[in-house]
Amino acid sequence: MFDWIQNFADWLIYSIFSIDASSHLGKALNFFVYDTLKIVLLLFLIVFIMGIVNAYLPIEKLKNYLTQNKLFGLEYFFASLFGAITPFCSCSSVPLFIGFVRGGIPLGVTFSFLITSPLVNEVAVAMFLGMFGIKATVIYVTSGILLGTFGGWLLGKMKLEHLLTDWVKQLLNQSSSQNDSFEEEQLTFRQRLPEITRSAWGIVRGVLLYVVIGIGIGAAMHGYVPEQFFATYLGSGAWWTVPLAVILAVPMYANAAGIVPVIQVFVAKGVPIGTAIAFMMATVGLSIPEATLLKKVMTFKLIAIFFAVVTLFIILSGFLFNALL
Repeated sequence: MFDWIQNFADWLIYSIFSIDASSHLGKALNFFVYDTLKIVLLLFLIVFIMGIVNAYLPIEKLKNYLTQNKLFGLEYFFASLFGAITPFCSCSSVPLFIGFVRGGIPLGVTFSFLITSPLVNEVAVAMFLGMFGIKATVIYVTSGILLGTFGGWLLGKMKLEHLLTDWVKQLLNQSSSQNDSFEEEQLTFRQRLPEITRSAWGIVRGVLLYVVIGIGIGAAMHGYVPEQFFATYLGSGAWWTVPLAVILAVPMYANAAGIVPVIQVFVAKGVPIGTAIAFMMATVGLSIPEATLLKKVMTFKLIAIFFAVVTLFIILSGFLFNALL
């Protein structure tokens, strides 16, 4: 789907600027160009689609259903499952997070999606199956979905809506006003399209700086941090290697499909598979670049709480993996 962006990044960095493809600088710049273009495009498309959804679907009824009916936690499971079948990294999941919040979906349910979406996707599952077998793949997918389900449930019980940023609260007010206006005027899609487009571009413009900074950090780590560094310190199998793997992964940034081959290298060099998977989960779902992006929609306190809960569940998952595999 995004091959043309990769081809453009290769052409720009390796042909036009004549930077060696095997150099640290070449890898970092190629990563930066590719991910910046891809994520900005996804940001606009996703926010635009969510704008259409907000304009047409009875979001208020859905919100009331989720908040007033007893679903025995299934709303968190369904949000987590939806996250698993959407091929988004942590950065491109943020606009959907904004769209869900704007639509009035409970914050805990939205967190379930945000946690699972970068952790599990069909490409990573296919690669995981080929590299580690069906048992490891089933455990990986199941744990990713359960991580989102229980993580979202726990965060939802904390009632953290007041820790969203003022920018998101303003979007919520604007969204409410727009939905009221749409219902009163019964506008056609063509009449609504300019406002939806302007709203989508406004959101993209509001988070663009955070996207560029986040990808820049990730590109630097991607190009300059060698795989051998992690394999050296994580291969002992001691209990503390799982928490250490999660801590080392925080500055990293990659999607699940991109990090799976690295995990294979880790395992081949003696890193326990549970420790390696914990590293992968922390890389794709818990990173400084992601925190940079989330700063636009969450206060520091909310980011800290979110990271603490996800960190705890990833570490527990790592221990579970090592025990079962």
